[in-house]
Amino acid sequence: MPQDIKAFRSEQGGDLEKLRESQAARDPKSLHLIDEVITTDQEWRKVEFDKRQITTQLNKLSGEFAKKKRANEDTSELTEQIKALKEQQKKLEEDEIVLVQSVKNKISMIGNFVDPTVPRSMNEDDNLVVATWGECKRDPDVHKYHHHELLWMIDGYSPEPGARVAGHRGYFLKGYGVLLNQALIQYGLKFLMQKKYTPIQPPFMMRKDIMAATAQLSDFDETLYKVSGDSEEMYLIATSEQPISAYHMGEHLDDEQLPLRYAGVSSCFRKEAGSYGRDAWGIFRVHQFEKIEQFCITSPEKSCEMHDEMIQIAQDFYQSLGFAYRVVNIVSGALNNAAAKKYDLEAWFPTLGLYRELVSASNCTDYQSRAMETRYGFSNKAAGHKEKQYVHMLNATLCATERTMCCILENGQTDKGIVLPKPLADIIGVDIIPYVKEPPKNVNKEKSAKGAKKEEAKTSQ
Repeated sequence: MPQDIKAFRSEQGGDLEKLRESQAARDPKSLHLIDEVITTDQEWRKVEFDKRQITTQLNKLSGEFAKKKRANEDTSELTEQIKALKEQQKKLEEDEIVLVQSVKNKISMIGNFVDPTVPRSMNEDDNLVVATWGECKRDPDVHKYHHHELLWMIDGYSPEPGARVAGHRGYFLKGYGVLLNQALIQYGLKFLMQKKYTPIQPPFMMRKDIMAATAQLSDFDETLYKVSGDSEEMYLIATSEQPISAYHMGEHLDDEQLPLRYAGVSSCFRKEAGSYGRDAWGIFRVHQFEKIEQFCITSPEKSCEMHDEMIQIAQDFYQSLGFAYRVVNIVSGALNNAAAKKYDLEAWFPTLGLYRELVSASNCTDYQSRAMETRYGFSNKAAGHKEKQYVHMLNATLCATERTMCCILENGQTDKGIVLPKPLADIIGVDIIPYVKEPPKNVNKEKSAKGAKKEEAKTSQ
C-alpha cells in the first residue's frame, strides 16, 4: 500500500493530525477518505481478532475431541460445535478479503505526506518561483511564428497524414524534425551519463497489476492506453518512470548500492483525455512522444538533497540549450498522489509570450517503493530496527523531446531559418535549419493563441 496502514492507527504511532493536514492541503473534499480508512481498518482488525478467538476455541475443542475419541466417548456434540465454528471462521475469512481490499482501495486514493516547504494552495497561480535564468525576449519582428508553423516551414512534420493514420494529435516527423528529435535523445543521454546516470530502456508495456501499483486510479481513465491481445491485460507506459519504479520490486537495497541514478529513454503514450482542445496545434501535446527521464533511488535521509540535485541537472541542461526559464515550487493542490514535493521548470516561448512546462521533478519519498516493496536495508530487531524501511524514489523529466523541439523552434527562429543550440548543431551537422515552405494558412491562429494563454499563462515579462 502506498501509505503505511500504521499512519492511520494512532495507538501504533500514527499522527492523524499530520495525515489530515496533508490530505486537506491536497484536496479538502477528500478528507472523508481518511475516516473511511480508519473505520474499515477497525472492522478488519475486529475480524482478525474474532478469527484468532475462533482458532483458539477450535484448538481447545480439537484437544477435547481427541480425548473423547480415545476414550470411546460420544463426540457428536463436539463435532457440531467444531462444525459451527469452522463455518464462522470461513465467513470471517471471506469478510476479511473484502475488508482488506477495501482498505487498499481507499488508501490508494490518499496522497503522500506533503512536504512542509510546499506552498499550501489549490490555485496554481500561487506556485512559488524559486529560480530564473536567461532573458525572456519577445520581438514581434523576429518572433513571428508559432512552433507548429515553424516545424511546417522546415518541412519537419506532416500533421494531416498523421491524423489520417492515427487520429487526433497524430503526426509524422520527417527530415530535420526526425534529426532534431534524435539529436535531443542522444544529447540528453550523453548529458546524464556525464552526471553518473546509467541509461536504461524499459518495456513499453506493463502488466495491469504492476501498473496499478505505480499509477493513480484516475490515470487508467484519463491517461493510459490498454493493449488488447493476449489474455493478460497490458497497458502502454505514459512515462519510463512507471516501469523503472518496478525495476527493483521486492529487493532490499543498502547504502553500498545507493544512490541509484537511471536515465530512462522511451516512447511514451498518453490519452490526454482531460486536455481536449488544449494545445491542439503541432507536437506540443500529443499522444505519442519520446522522453529522457531522470529516475533516482536514495536512502530516506538523502532524497531531499537528491531532489535539489535533479532539478539543478535539468537547469544545467536547458542552460546549455540557451533557454530562458523559471523553476516553480508547485502548490499542494496540484500535486499527484505520489509526490511529496514537485518542481516544474517552465521555459520561455517568445511567440505567445508564455512560460510552458518542460520539466516536472518529484520527490515521491517512500510512496512508490512501499507499493513495490523495495526496502532500505534489512530489518533487524536485535540491532534496534523494529520497523521496515523503504528507499525513496524520485523522478524528473530531463527532456520530452517533441515539447523541447517546440521551444527550440520558437526561440531559434530567424528570417532564414532555425538557429540550433550548439550541442544539437554539433550532432546534426548544421547550424541553421532553413525554411523550405511558406507558413501554413491558419485561420484559427489567433483563436489558438488566445486559448493557450487562457489555459497556461503565468506571469509573463
